[in-house]
Amino acid sequence: MKRFAAFVTKEFYHILRDKRTLVILIGMPTVMIMLFGFAITNELKEARVAFLDHSNDPQTLAIQEKILASPYFSLSGQISTPAEIEDIFRDGQTKLVVIFENDFGQRLEKDGRANIQLIADATDPNTASTVVNYAQAIILDYARDLPPQQSPPLISVLSQMRYNPELNGVYYFVPGLIAILLMLVSAMMTSISIAREKETGTMEVLLASPMKPAQIILAKVVPYVLLSFLDAMLILTLGKFVFGVPILGSLALLLGVTLLFILLALSLGILISTVSPNQQTALLLSLMGLMLPTILLSGFIFPIENMPWPLQVISNVIPARWFIIVVKSIMLKGSGFFLLWKEILIMFGFILFFIAVSVRKFKIRLE
Repeated sequence: MKRFAAFVTKEFYHILRDKRTLVILIGMPTVMIMLFGFAITNELKEARVAFLDHSNDPQTLAIQEKILASPYFSLSGQISTPAEIEDIFRDGQTKLVVIFENDFGQRLEKDGRANIQLIADATDPNTASTVVNYAQAIILDYARDLPPQQSPPLISVLSQMRYNPELNGVYYFVPGLIAILLMLVSAMMTSISIAREKETGTMEVLLASPMKPAQIILAKVVPYVLLSFLDAMLILTLGKFVFGVPILGSLALLLGVTLLFILLALSLGILISTVSPNQQTALLLSLMGLMLPTILLSGFIFPIENMPWPLQVISNVIPARWFIIVVKSIMLKGSGFFLLWKEILIMFGFILFFIAVSVRKFKIRLE
């Protein structure tokens, strides 16, 4: 145990002495969660809207005021003819044009209904869909406040958002950020660290020591377990106290699952290191085999249900997919172990598989 502790201490010295590694391990989580929390978001804020009002009566002015009173829209301008719609969209600033028909107020008072046309700039389909839905919700809210008419009322639809009623994008990104950063710190840094020992020739010295190969590998990964766990704690703390992301479920279960995923990422990093002769190969395998699939196929950014079925099948072998499902369920829904045991079992199976392959591929004698 003294020799093992000495090896672990040596690895900590290596990490603390490398300033670039420290920046990645400590600075990266803070920078990424701040970027995704404040800058990279799918929320709608102050989308520019223009109005084409053929009526100019109190009802249309009230609807315009209600739309502009929301934090989702800001005034782009008033236009007077349909020909100006094309010009105002081409400047790239205006996202929505609201058109009121002639005699809007009179039709509303007489018939109980009037027409409003919404035209959106769909060069960004997601933004266009969002602005139209928000504008429709505001207009329907105005219509519900009107006094009842003699004609039969139109069917109204009441919707409710559960677990994230304010549609905060950071609620969606925090679990995915934990998965990406743990892959970065645990898998990538571990694989590069072991590959560096091979490339510089120091692995031969380590293998010639009284320590067994398994103890050497374990001593190299212990510091990354602790640093990865600290990174996860940092992300959860920033998400909770800076952005207000709730943790409705068991904190102990959340930390336990996080530790399990760290071990999974470490076992994957060890597997990459066993098949990589140098740092460059380990880095390429980590980026192409870990980071890109984690970002694209784990459900972090793009919903898996919207992918073609071949990609949905491939996503089943992405470990981060199951971790993100578990973390979201614990944090936002308050789910317990008995609802998530299948996903946890799948992650445990990945660990056993990666370790088994690593042991089979590991070479005691270096070439």
